[in-house]
Amino acid sequence: MVKVVVCGAAGGIGQPLSLLLKQSDIITHLALYDVVNAPGVAADLSHINTRSTVTGHGKEGMDEALSGAHTVIIPAGVPRKPGMTRDDLFKINAGIIRDLAEGVARNCPGAFVLVISNPVNSTVPIVCEVLKKHGAFNPKKVFGISTLDVVRSARFASEINTAIDPKSTRVTVIGGHSGVTIVPLLSQIPGQSFNEDQLKALTQRIQYGGDEVVKAKDGAGSATLSMAHAGARFATAVLEATVTGKSGLVESTYVNLAADAEGTAAFHAKTGLDYFAQDVEFGREGVKRILPLPAISIYEQALLDEAIPELKINIAKGTSFITDSAKI
Repeated sequence: MVKVVVCGAAGGIGQPLSLLLKQSDIITHLALYDVVNAPGVAADLSHINTRSTVTGHGKEGMDEALSGAHTVIIPAGVPRKPGMTRDDLFKINAGIIRDLAEGVARNCPGAFVLVISNPVNSTVPIVCEVLKKHGAFNPKKVFGISTLDVVRSARFASEINTAIDPKSTRVTVIGGHSGVTIVPLLSQIPGQSFNEDQLKALTQRIQYGGDEVVKAKDGAGSATLSMAHAGARFATAVLEATVTGKSGLVESTYVNLAADAEGTAAFHAKTGLDYFAQDVEFGREGVKRILPLPAISIYEQALLDEAIPELKINIAKGTSFITDSAKI
């Protein structure tokens, strides 16, 4: 049985994400958890003629939903609204993520945990620290889904250079998953020839693509549909590697560098970062290896230099949310 749980399944990301996951031939049980409306969403999806059984679990049903899960995907929390920063989001979403991570530790400590809830730079450390507290932390199994940055990079690049196929082009995006911490390695796109102005405009748009959607929706939400697409793409890669054993699958993702301590030792020593988004090759155990950074341009190195201090602040905020509260 391959049980996949969506925590926050009735929300703006959770509903389309669950719809996309219902198409999977790998998933046998799709469990939808949310504090409201999850049974209704589950009933609706359960009519779709694909392999998986769908169950809905309300506010008191978290343990039942998570029990025996292979993979847990977490888009839970409040969406970003106009004028709201990811720091504002943190104050609300941190407690939600902590409680869900506690549920994972109790009910499915060996599950793969895929975090969508923002701010990812901080929420992934929260999940890891909770799992550490319960002796259930495996760095190879916890991922921050930064795939939307990859998706945006390919799409936006193709709008400038129509020779780029947005569907088949995978752009490596390193750093983190917010603002200046997002470092798209556009120099790695085969055949690209962006001038300086194009590079700056493209990088800015990728880094702040979420703001573009929040503004366009005019208070009615954030990037939900594109995020659901990115989340389903990432989850499918994890499932294909861990369940079917498919090899050679690589995605950029935000992980704890202990997932490949040997491969990232030099980078960790140089930067002092415990978490970083980079290309990861998947295996049966989750992270098979974290790929080394490719040769990057002078412009990209400057972006990375700017990202590192911000990443350290974000990571410390998430980590201390759990470690400091444990001291009280």
